[in-house]
Amino acid sequence: MTAPLMDLDAARLAARVRAGEVSPVDSVQASLDRIAALNPALNAFVHVCADRALEEARVQESKIAGGEDAGPLAGVPFGVKDLEDVAGLPTTFGSVPFRGNVANIDSVQVARLRAAGAICVGKTNTPEFGYTAFTRNRLFGASRNPWNLERTPGGSSGGSAAAIAARLVPLATASDGGGSIRIPACYVGAFGMKPTFGRIPLGPDPLGMARWVDTVCYGPLTRTVEDAALFLDVTSGYHPCDPASLPKAPHSYREALAAEPRRLRIAFSRDLGYGLVHPDVLAEVERAAGVLRDLGHHVEDVNLILPDTGQAWAYMCGAENYAEIAQLVSGQEAQLGRAFWSGLSAAATLTVTQHGEFQRERYRLNSALEDLFSRYDVLLTPTMPTEAFDAAGPPPERIGDRELPSPLHMVAFTFPFNLSGHPAATVRAGVMKTGLPAGLQIVAERHRDDLVLQVARAYEQARPWDTWPEVIEAAGPKQRA
Repeated sequence: MTAPLMDLDAARLAARVRAGEVSPVDSVQASLDRIAALNPALNAFVHVCADRALEEARVQESKIAGGEDAGPLAGVPFGVKDLEDVAGLPTTFGSVPFRGNVANIDSVQVARLRAAGAICVGKTNTPEFGYTAFTRNRLFGASRNPWNLERTPGGSSGGSAAAIAARLVPLATASDGGGSIRIPACYVGAFGMKPTFGRIPLGPDPLGMARWVDTVCYGPLTRTVEDAALFLDVTSGYHPCDPASLPKAPHSYREALAAEPRRLRIAFSRDLGYGLVHPDVLAEVERAAGVLRDLGHHVEDVNLILPDTGQAWAYMCGAENYAEIAQLVSGQEAQLGRAFWSGLSAAATLTVTQHGEFQRERYRLNSALEDLFSRYDVLLTPTMPTEAFDAAGPPPERIGDRELPSPLHMVAFTFPFNLSGHPAATVRAGVMKTGLPAGLQIVAERHRDDLVLQVARAYEQARPWDTWPEVIEAAGPKQRA
């Protein structure tokens, strides 16, 4: 029996469209039908542009019939995180004061995806300005995890993650300033990657401000490693709107997947020296690390102690966010989420001296990672210390019988690599007895995005994560192979 179109990954779907086996109109319609059926339960999409998407598909169908090359992502429906612009669609940032904000142009990332043949079907939900590790806001409410509708798909790319795992679309954009790709990818059992800082251009900035805190990255959140590599091939490369963006890599990331990584020196840290992890999560992560050992790599348990830079990360990012929106929301502060605005307001008190001290902490972090990667090729850690929690939040304050030192320790394993700029990805470590996924994080030296992808691909082939939840609104989710 032929698999439904939205069960196909992006690479396979595009290949069938390019070969003339599938019409881009049928591909887009399959996505729209699935969104109509399942989005009421998931709240993954907050805006759907059905007529526009179908018209683009019809135009593409005509071009293919005329012998034109429709691109490597021909006919692939995709969603765009509601922090990023699509010309003619709202960009609300999940924030009430911006509910009427309509974009004039595509972001560079969206424009490159569309130029490659992908067709935008709508915008996906996000916490207000991507501020939290779960997806809920005053404008659209909470998004839900396809594995368990009572749980969060994570944040801040939670709508995109739910859409991917529930197979509403094969691709969706995501961004990561402290884990916002890897957190939701972990919680829905998908593949998510924060590339080396600058790999995919940011911007043009929707609110017209040059950023000075170098932590945010765009990156792939997909069901397969190959789709992520294809995503990077299409979207990466310098653009003048982002002075920090990197030149195009001299190789194809997708082609690099064919190279088996040599016997690697792999460091495995359970806690980075300061984190807490639930025992059930850790058991799955240890088993996942064992897969790479079984593949012949040298996996060594290490007593790695990194500086806990959570406060530095939170204050620096919060101060920049405050500067970006404070004037725009003046007089409308009561419409913002209370925790969001109080956090930004506290960060706005950051002094130059404090900023300097936080940069010294980053220096110490980089020194520790420089030493680590002089001795090892890859670092493995848990991605998240717990399974997905309640969809409406808040995040847990305890792990087992131990109290978290601060709320930032819920994302203890992700934010360090935003501050350092290293590429980091999450693969499905396993599914726990509760039926929820756990994640293994893979980190490599800066600019070795190809190595992260190769290791993830080798793991994926050895231990495929090809079981996904089937969401049935009336009965709740069940697993589907």
